[in-house]
Amino acid sequence: MLHTTLASSRAMRVGAFGLAAIVAVVFTIDQANARRARHHHRHHQQQERHSYNPPFASIVVDANSGATLSSTNPDSLRHPASLTKMMTLYMLFERLDSGKIGLDTEMRVSAHAASQDPTKLGLQQGQTIRVEDAIKGLVTKSANDAAVVISEAIAGDEDDFARMMTRKARALGMTRTVYRNASGLPDDDQITTARDQATLGRALQDRFPRYYRYFATTSFTFRGRTIRGHNHLLGSVDGVDGIKTGYIRASGFNLVTNLRRGNRHLVGVVLGGRSGGSRDATMRQLLAQNLEMASTRRTVAAIAESSMAEANAKAAEDQARSRPTGVTQVDGAVQVASNVPEPVTLPPERPARSLITASNAAPPPKRPVSEPAALMSGVIKTQPIDAVPGATEPMKPVRVKTVQVKAKSVRLASAGPAPSVSPAAGNTTADHDGAPETSGSVVARANVPPQPANFGNGQGILGVLPASSLSSSTKQAMAHADSGAEVQPRTVQKNGALKPVASHSGWIIQVGALETESQARERLDTARGRAPKMLGKADPFTESVGKGNKKLYRARFAGLDRDEAEAACRTLKRSDISCITIKN
Repeated sequence: MLHTTLASSRAMRVGAFGLAAIVAVVFTIDQANARRARHHHRHHQQQERHSYNPPFASIVVDANSGATLSSTNPDSLRHPASLTKMMTLYMLFERLDSGKIGLDTEMRVSAHAASQDPTKLGLQQGQTIRVEDAIKGLVTKSANDAAVVISEAIAGDEDDFARMMTRKARALGMTRTVYRNASGLPDDDQITTARDQATLGRALQDRFPRYYRYFATTSFTFRGRTIRGHNHLLGSVDGVDGIKTGYIRASGFNLVTNLRRGNRHLVGVVLGGRSGGSRDATMRQLLAQNLEMASTRRTVAAIAESSMAEANAKAAEDQARSRPTGVTQVDGAVQVASNVPEPVTLPPERPARSLITASNAAPPPKRPVSEPAALMSGVIKTQPIDAVPGATEPMKPVRVKTVQVKAKSVRLASAGPAPSVSPAAGNTTADHDGAPETSGSVVARANVPPQPANFGNGQGILGVLPASSLSSSTKQAMAHADSGAEVQPRTVQKNGALKPVASHSGWIIQVGALETESQARERLDTARGRAPKMLGKADPFTESVGKGNKKLYRARFAGLDRDEAEAACRTLKRSDISCITIKN
């Protein structure tokens, strides 16, 4: 009995040891297989990284002078990826700046927006999102669903919004950029260049310094979750305050960066990085290499938009050129069959079917311009730097009018005495078919007084007659003809038509005399951007003047009193803009 029990116990121990040995062998084999699998996966990833070579492009622009300091393939076509959201936000900032929507406006989420591919905030159909949260979602997580929500809130449809984006690109001078969606998700026809993206990066700062600071957001809290950003240069490179990253397989790793250090200001663009780390390293190197070459004074005018008519005209010019035979993609690079970029058809604007929940059939009252709240949570705090020295308000394109100053003569119907009016007629306005109209009033025919010496040119062109040269009867006739009439603006004759010459009240300041009217307008935009409070209500205009055989355009503001004019000139001179005051 005892012998049997001992034998059974020994057999059980042997079995247990054998089972443990088998388990150990199997575990060892599994570990070895796992190590081999991990090694194979890492090797495969390394091979894939080495074989992944998206087309590269870069540019560094001195934002103070507008000069290109460094570039590689700056005008070659590339895919923007999520850099697209810079234009999406530009369009949104326009609505905020005009007061059409506010930062607290709720935007509705459609099924199309909710169905977007990552990265995204996870918005669901039927929900709403505040405009400010959508902005932060785009600059941190690069949320595709939020980008589509914005596009539908502004245009009603993402396709229509993309056409609006392309038109805006043309207005900003981005001649080779085409948008097909609001997020930057893959689309073979969505293309841009490094130079165009640098232009957009500068325009965002020039036009919307109030809202540009959102690009400095590194994280924010959304519905209980902390959303962190992708821009790793924020907080790690001194002076970097944004602005946007992007990636799709066809584009590689993209980045637009803004750096302000001291009085120097650079905008850099890298397209086609092989990884996020290599892209960031390239950007650091480019900024470091070009910083010392940057200007310390702002001399270039702010980037201004051309009119929509000019943008459409530009598109028409593109269409008149030869079209490329096709657009293909080779190893991520966009290849065209000709050297001319594919023209873009810019259809007329359609009324936007806004998805903003507060909208209704009647046009909403204009909102006060929204002021962004202080960026607190997760934001790198740096010293505030104005987009333009001295600017505290966003720069807006200014509509100006050109006044021809050089006087042109007015040929009267007759330089000799006119037939006398019969006293029996009794009505000075009767039989006036041959009388010229002046400022909308019919002037009775009266005897034209003889021209004194040294007045007029003797060929029917009258100069200014001194009051002393008029007879008392003539004075009475002229007074009778003008009695009861309102004072009318003086007129000049141009191409046979009488046109009023604009009069400007108050003191005038002149900020330059430029060779072209467009340069004069740009100077007005720049001056208003650097002294927005002082010149906010002033009347901007240009005057063409002849100087020998050369024509110049004066850039001027009117409607100021003496103290305002002198204060504005002092401010502009501190910003290196020439300025003189003129008593009108």
